[in-house]
Amino acid sequence: MTRHHATPATRRREPRTPPRPHPPETLHTQLSTHLSASARAWLERALTEAAAHPGTHGPISVWELRLAEAGRRCGDEHADAARVLILHAARADPAALTRVYRQGTAAERRAVLHALPHLVPGPDALPLIEDALRTNDTRLLAAAVGPYAARHLAPHNWRHAVLKCLFTGVPIDELADLERRAGADAELARMLGDYAAERTAAGRPVPEDLHRVLALTESAPPAHGSDTPHGKES
Repeated sequence: MTRHHATPATRRREPRTPPRPHPPETLHTQLSTHLSASARAWLERALTEAAAHPGTHGPISVWELRLAEAGRRCGDEHADAARVLILHAARADPAALTRVYRQGTAAERRAVLHALPHLVPGPDALPLIEDALRTNDTRLLAAAVGPYAARHLAPHNWRHAVLKCLFTGVPIDELADLERRAGADAELARMLGDYAAERTAAGRPVPEDLHRVLALTESAPPAHGSDTPHGKES
């Protein structure tokens, strides 16, 4: 498996089968309808292999090698989803996910972030989210602000994730559970106002998405999903 750090940011929107928010079973069904016969056969072998050998065998586990092959076997459009399914079949725990994230390619890191809601019930994998939020790789950022971050990221860090998306051009539609987490958040409204004022003073346009988020801060959040750390400062 090729090992290197995430590549510089790119704003090019590449087609893909989004790994989230669908559960793996639904994702598997959807992905199978888009893959060629040979790609489907490869994926089924890879999933069976991962399920049979979920642990590490030698320096690199068998399923980690399949993660590296996914782009060539399934095509870049579907590779992220294929990798999520392999991680799920391998029942990767936080330690394994951390290893793949730290040592893998940018594409493998995205797959880890997309897989977190399905594999890690608690906040144990938050360091991976926080690391991704420090990058300027827009595809990695988009993967980082999914359901796992919405569920576990502390309010201070989540607000900065919103601003990072606005700054780098990641569409706010990528932010999972945005309406609830932004609702009635006066501190987020203040931060957005400051950011808008800075851009205006510098003669730069204010992102349209900023106004969308600002409008959400002025409304009460939906009542559902109160199990996130929203409202708890750290």
